[in-house]
Amino acid sequence: MYDYVVIGGGIIGLNVARVLIEKEPKSKIVLIEKESDVAKHSSGRNSGVLHAGFYYSADSLKAKFTKEGNVRLREFCSRKGLSINPCAKIVVAQNEFELAGLEELKRRGDANGVDMEWMSEEELALKYPMVKTHQKALFSPNTATVNPIEVTQAFKQEVLEKGVHVLLNTAYTKRVSQNEIATTQGNLRYKKLINCAGLYADKIAQDFGFAKEYIIIPFKGIYLKDENNICGITTNIYPVPNLANPFLGVHYTLTVDNQVKIGPTAIPAFWRENYKGWDNFKWSEFLQTLYYEAKLFFTNAFGFRDLAFCEMRKYIKSHNLSLAKGLTYSIDTSGFTHWSTPGIRAQLLNTKTLELVQDFVVQGDDKTIHVLNAVSPAFTSSMPFCEWVVENYVLRAEQ
Repeated sequence: MYDYVVIGGGIIGLNVARVLIEKEPKSKIVLIEKESDVAKHSSGRNSGVLHAGFYYSADSLKAKFTKEGNVRLREFCSRKGLSINPCAKIVVAQNEFELAGLEELKRRGDANGVDMEWMSEEELALKYPMVKTHQKALFSPNTATVNPIEVTQAFKQEVLEKGVHVLLNTAYTKRVSQNEIATTQGNLRYKKLINCAGLYADKIAQDFGFAKEYIIIPFKGIYLKDENNICGITTNIYPVPNLANPFLGVHYTLTVDNQVKIGPTAIPAFWRENYKGWDNFKWSEFLQTLYYEAKLFFTNAFGFRDLAFCEMRKYIKSHNLSLAKGLTYSIDTSGFTHWSTPGIRAQLLNTKTLELVQDFVVQGDDKTIHVLNAVSPAFTSSMPFCEWVVENYVLRAEQ
């Protein structure tokens, strides 16, 4: 009998385990991961950007935790000797219309207490001469990039050292009872279960009577890479996003090892681990995902039809480059020759309203807790967000 079973070896599951073992050092905790190691999915396939926290409305959980999460992860990387690139970020406007979007981002940043500065075209030309904007741009000094696999592995090592059991190649298969689950390595009994299963969090939650109105819709993200930074980019460069959906548009990301990436795409995938070809194909997932994507397509909910067509075009290298070129003056794009390893965004959909859920979602009772929609900036927010989950959902029921 375990005190706690945590499902999922991503950065959220590992941080939930970290918080639990720090608060209750004598408790018996096991974390199960279906893959051969942690960070095989979203936590190891994301951009590695530590966001500053200005995209999110002040009443959201994302706003609540991103600013602190950025600071905490920076400190964690410094303490552990992990790589970090403090390369900042510029958000640019490409026309008069987008200036209103920049103003909204500044309002959100101010409301969230995020350090941001206006830069005029003249100031931008002095500091980042390659970056192109219309009248002014937003400068985010606290945006940085890390190696997401390295960071997630460091959290795994920390929880192991503190006494958490980590069982790899161990997948959840079904609920046996309120206090027992079946896995591929046998049954596990527990006092409390915390579901941090990412792409499958909704399915597990539904086994316990939660997430009834939700389903995860997978979106595939890939980047076009300049591995030697021939283009000479020195900071992250982002456009003004469409704040009606959770995607940030094609941008330049400067990685921790000085590579430059253009992207990502947000292409609707047809099953949850639809990374490449027919890998991990499952008929049940395909049919369920296709049903909801067809429904979104024909109703054009939140502009899904236009989004799908727009994102599919990003598979064309020249189109991706043309979108990025709008953010810069003339640069050498000859280095953009390789596509990155694909990642899948586990995006929660409200099946009743046909809306993409913008914020983190947590549901549960005194026996099971389910972390749903842990999408960007969940990596950045992971440390304070998981402390909040444990304090407000896991331990509160014990008090």
